Amino acid sequence: MAFLSDTLARVKPSPTIAVTQKAAELKAAGKDVIGLGAGEPDFDTPQNIKDAGKRAIDEGKTKYTTVDGIPELKAAICAKFKRENGLEYTPKQVTVGTGGKQVLYNALMATLNPGDEVIIPAPYWVSYPDMVLLAGGTPVPVAAGIETQFKLTPALLEAAITPKTKWFIFNSPSNPTGAGYTREELKALTDVLMRHPHIWIMSDDMYEHLTFDGFEFVTPAQVEPGLYDRTLTCNGVSKAYAMTGWRIGYAAGPVELIRAMSTIQSQSTSNPCSIAQWAAVEALNGPQDFLAANRLLFQKRRDLVVSMLNQAKGLTCPRPEGAFYVYPDISGCIGKTSAGGTKITDDEAFATALLEETGVAVVFGAAFGLSPNFRVSYATSEAALTEACSRIQAFCAGLS
Repeated sequence: MAFLSDTLARVKPSPTIAVTQKAAELKAAGKDVIGLGAGEPDFDTPQNIKDAGKRAIDEGKTKYTTVDGIPELKAAICAKFKRENGLEYTPKQVTVGTGGKQVLYNALMATLNPGDEVIIPAPYWVSYPDMVLLAGGTPVPVAAGIETQFKLTPALLEAAITPKTKWFIFNSPSNPTGAGYTREELKALTDVLMRHPHIWIMSDDMYEHLTFDGFEFVTPAQVEPGLYDRTLTCNGVSKAYAMTGWRIGYAAGPVELIRAMSTIQSQSTSNPCSIAQWAAVEALNGPQDFLAANRLLFQKRRDLVVSMLNQAKGLTCPRPEGAFYVYPDISGCIGKTSAGGTKITDDEAFATALLEETGVAVVFGAAFGLSPNFRVSYATSEAALTEACSRIQAFCAGLS
């Protein structure tokens, strides 16, 4: 009898975490490495939020809490949804988890049965398919390439739907491409979903506050109220509030689903960190002015990276609407050989040679379900980005 579960054969470790760890190991060994793999803002958590966490410790708020979130945080989440998205939720419709990833995982674990299908636009965040597999479902990736600016079209969505489809996972702005759907583009997708009442919508809005050039963020239940009763609207404090390590994610949806997700959480992690929950209350209720300043800084970084990568021989880099990623196409590099002698057969070979020969760590496109591309996270300093992009330009120029 095998010791390890057969479930492990269906999943793989996160490639983004693997790249980040590899870069850290090379740095520790004295290599000159610039890591562009981690999806993590380089800003510190705002002081008022840190102070709220410290107060929670000083006030003894260090005990177990309600499994899926303290009342104060649920109230803040309800207020946020009403204020920013025009969505009305009660605390019974809200769940809080240990990061956005746990919230998504809980929902899938609570709803998927063998044979259930989950439509996932590709390129996708690396964890979506594996979480579906862990929950016993079947991921159905649907490629949306550079020709549509990495956005799913209504025709592609319609073609992927079957009687077995249970969920449609939606992420805008997107990890890994930064692509954001306009209200009109999203309405076209929700029109398709309205014709298929057996499909639930999981909207991952983690990058809501990271949009550029005046782009208007909208979420499915906001655009199409008819989907409200079968939509789980997910978010968190990690990206916009620079609280990745605090591990607080949340979602709102139908009471029956939220209750089922709470059951899953009660038998896995139980409550999220009490201190982090109180810090998240301050994040959502406190001053929001720094969001605009951070957004402008990220937009400047985006413009720098897009400009420099489009000057690299063989690369095409679309200009995304949000998040802090770009997803350049490397079609012009395939089949060539690097200065170090590596044949660029695919985007994984490109990323490996780039790291080994220039010290720039990126994540290859196959990890996100669409090739030949790679993902750059520009959540780091302009100086580091300028140097990294210069090295990428030199690497591409050296291909023959």
